[in-house]
Amino acid sequence: MRIAIIAILLAMSGCVSAPQQQLSHTPATQGSPVNQSPADGPTRILFVGNSYFYYNNSLHNHVRGIISAADPSSEKSLEFTSATIGGAPLAYHNIQYLLEPGRLGTKQPFDVVILAGNSTDALSDAARASFRQKVIEFNAEIMKRGGKTALYMTHAHVKPSTSASPDMIRKVEDMYVSVGNEVGAIVIPVGLAFEEAYRQRPDIKLHQDYDGSHPTLNGTYLAACVVYASLYGKSPVGNTYDYYGKVDKEMATFLQKVADETVRKFYGR
Repeated sequence: MRIAIIAILLAMSGCVSAPQQQLSHTPATQGSPVNQSPADGPTRILFVGNSYFYYNNSLHNHVRGIISAADPSSEKSLEFTSATIGGAPLAYHNIQYLLEPGRLGTKQPFDVVILAGNSTDALSDAARASFRQKVIEFNAEIMKRGGKTALYMTHAHVKPSTSASPDMIRKVEDMYVSVGNEVGAIVIPVGLAFEEAYRQRPDIKLHQDYDGSHPTLNGTYLAACVVYASLYGKSPVGNTYDYYGKVDKEMATFLQKVADETVRKFYGR
């Protein structure tokens, strides 16, 4: 992602998780993080990141759509807010400002704060060290206010991105898992879901053709399904949300299944 203009997108909406198939929170093996949200699910969520969050009408809107489709009556119960800066690593964000109650229109402290670093942070020692330090600092502030930290594992690049390489996702996975375990954060395995979707359907388009980095609408939809399954412990399979008909039914079903399989495998369920 190129650092360009700064875009702060602040948007809120309401919803809660609906009764669906409950996934167990069984620990994963080989060091994968096991920390999950409370069983009842978070009610106030802040997304802190970059363009991966705000592309395609913002990730948090799609997560809301999935939950609202599961239980329309709960739409106004949960508050989502996104604070995003194009191309930004976590160091660009003022977490104390963002977490101050009422600052972003949410009067109560956030239950969960989802953090995403720059998509290339795992590719250099300096950027990786900065990501780790900021997660430690941000996590302390989040916990001080009674919240829980979640780390959004970004997807690997593909061609024509100059950062694309066969082992990029392994570096990204290692960084997010190790830092997540260190601070006791939830880790949302979006990057692994992208990898699995491409494994099953090599011709699928989850990245924008012009840069091989930013997600297409299908990529954002897949990410939203993974966020939902990870935070609420419920399967997205069978959900009717299709972004006003813009996500093909067959494609939505495929992406839901990939998200479900990825999250189950990641958490050793």
